[in-house]
Amino acid sequence: MEFSQFQNMAVERFTNMLANDDVLPSADAARLLEAMKYSLLNGGKRVRPLLVYASAQACQANLNHADYAALAIEMVHAYSLVHDDLPAMDDDDLRRGQPTCHIAFDEACAILAGDALQSEAFSLLSAPIDGLQPAQQLSMVNTLAVASGLYGMAGGQSLDLEAVNQNVDLNYLENMHNHKTGALIKASVLLGAQCQASLDGQTKHALSQYADAIGLAFQVQDDILDVISDTQTLGKTQGADAALNKPTYVSLLGLDGAKQKAAQLHQAAMDALEPLGENAQALRQIADYIIKRVN
Repeated sequence: MEFSQFQNMAVERFTNMLANDDVLPSADAARLLEAMKYSLLNGGKRVRPLLVYASAQACQANLNHADYAALAIEMVHAYSLVHDDLPAMDDDDLRRGQPTCHIAFDEACAILAGDALQSEAFSLLSAPIDGLQPAQQLSMVNTLAVASGLYGMAGGQSLDLEAVNQNVDLNYLENMHNHKTGALIKASVLLGAQCQASLDGQTKHALSQYADAIGLAFQVQDDILDVISDTQTLGKTQGADAALNKPTYVSLLGLDGAKQKAAQLHQAAMDALEPLGENAQALRQIADYIIKRVN
């Protein structure tokens, strides 16, 4: 299957899941719900849902089960972006080419929208899902929780804030992004795999190695694009990291060094998938997409 075909299939499944009346039904707090939907539906590359579906496909899991994991991970990702854009964090006005949540609504509403998106993600994964065993769901909830919190994304964001105006080395930067960006990307891959009840250790190890590589590759490419692209193409403020004096792969390795790093990580991801054969074709295509994307 061509990547465009897989992408269309996955996005269609994800969109249909979002349109389900049981997902984010009407609520008394109508303005909060509007802010949540604004943040969740406001475009985006949907890389994490794509990874969920591709990983489930690689493990020959039921894609109906992957629908829940895909939406849950995107809810957590959307919440993280809402909070990341707040004045207390990166203070960004633009996200995906649109005003950030706290600009479109207000700061208090944005905080609550992020909080509620996170809660809804865990509600979605923990409610009974036909055909999934309780042990599978518990494992999936744990995967998402660890990736989101102190030992994952939130911890990485804290390390990011601590690094502003500081001289940090490459080990610090990689550790920071393994948590801040890589943790949710790895969780996406693992959640798709956990939709398969008979997941074996060798497959899980291969997928973990792949996810570690593309998680960093995604961030390296982000840092490159922040230098060589423009605000209109990116859909967010170009040069924002440099303006905040944040360490990046480009600032530590130079532009050519960062491009070389991205290529090395891409190759590591490809090598990790070798044992999985043709079933992992979509995962290979996503790795290609990650380092060739322009926004």
